[in-house]
Amino acid sequence: MQNVKQPSVPLRAILIAAGAFILVMMVLSFSSQLMYFLERVEESEVGVRFSGGRIKDIVGPGVYSDFGLFVEIKRVSSQAVAFSVSDEELITRDKQRIGLTVTGDIFRPGLENADILRRLWAEYNNLYLSDDAARTRIEDRARQAMKVCVGNRGFDDNVIGSGRDDLRECIDNELNKLADNFGLTVDNVAVPEVTLSPDVQARLDEIVGSRLATELAAQDELRARAQAQAEQARQEGEIRVQQSRIQEESRGQRILAELEEQKIIAQRAVIEAERANELARVEAQRAIIEAEKQNELLAAQRDLEIETARALAAAERAKAELATQLALAEMFASNPAYLQLQMVQANASAIRPSDKIIFTPEGLVPTLVMPGPGIVPTVNTTPVTTTAQP
Repeated sequence: MQNVKQPSVPLRAILIAAGAFILVMMVLSFSSQLMYFLERVEESEVGVRFSGGRIKDIVGPGVYSDFGLFVEIKRVSSQAVAFSVSDEELITRDKQRIGLTVTGDIFRPGLENADILRRLWAEYNNLYLSDDAARTRIEDRARQAMKVCVGNRGFDDNVIGSGRDDLRECIDNELNKLADNFGLTVDNVAVPEVTLSPDVQARLDEIVGSRLATELAAQDELRARAQAQAEQARQEGEIRVQQSRIQEESRGQRILAELEEQKIIAQRAVIEAERANELARVEAQRAIIEAEKQNELLAAQRDLEIETARALAAAERAKAELATQLALAEMFASNPAYLQLQMVQANASAIRPSDKIIFTPEGLVPTLVMPGPGIVPTVNTTPVTTTAQP
């Protein structure tokens, strides 16, 4: 039976494959320094882009790519990093030993504080990239702040009542001052627990017991004093009630007297008002009478002026009417012949043709002859026309 020889892989092929693998890995390793592609920055992160070992840009959430020599992007989380630190050996100002537990949240610089990242990146980039590093650094600073705040305050100020709120605020302020050097911010600082050593607790219990006994005695004293004061207050109350009654009566009488006085004043005011109204009415009537007299006087003066004007007008009218007669009289006076002529003409015009004139001697009764059939006039009454001499 003939044996079949299996073909062996040449050593050269193995060496080639190993070299190719090493070359590929070197290329991949070197290519990571030449580019990054579609690198995503989450909503809770800030991207720090590098080029040539220097910060090129600080960006917010999004997808980024870049090509170049030694380009890189690193992500800084903006989420809170919780920390909790305890210290059992804190000494107060009055030499009392207590323990504290302090908790809080650490926040790194965000996009709005990009200048802090640029300025402090070289020194504290490990705090920005590692939660543990940031937590360790802040816990150390928290212990220091705890010692400072507890040492500056007395036991009661650190443990009892609202003193714990003041202690928490002190630790918060001190811790933020220290964290600000690293560009970090500490928020939500709380002091959830204050622990006491057994010796301190025993002494505190003794103090509390003594204080309670003292307070009990004080309470008894206060109760006795309160009872005495209550009795005194009762007696004083009765006296005050009696005095109040007397004062009320006096005040009532005074009020009645004041009301009576006000009544008298009101009555006097009414009388004075009525008197003033009467005087005003009399003055008004007198003013009315004077006005009426004045009106009558003005009317009489006006009537007198009217009558005077009428008389003057009548005189002027009479003068106008007599002007013609006066002119005739003057003409007749200066021309007697003309006056005679006018008289003759007047007499002649006064006798009508049917008139009969009988001339008889003085003292005789004339015989009237009535005209009628067959009676002839005895006197010619026809006027004789004569020419007047100028």
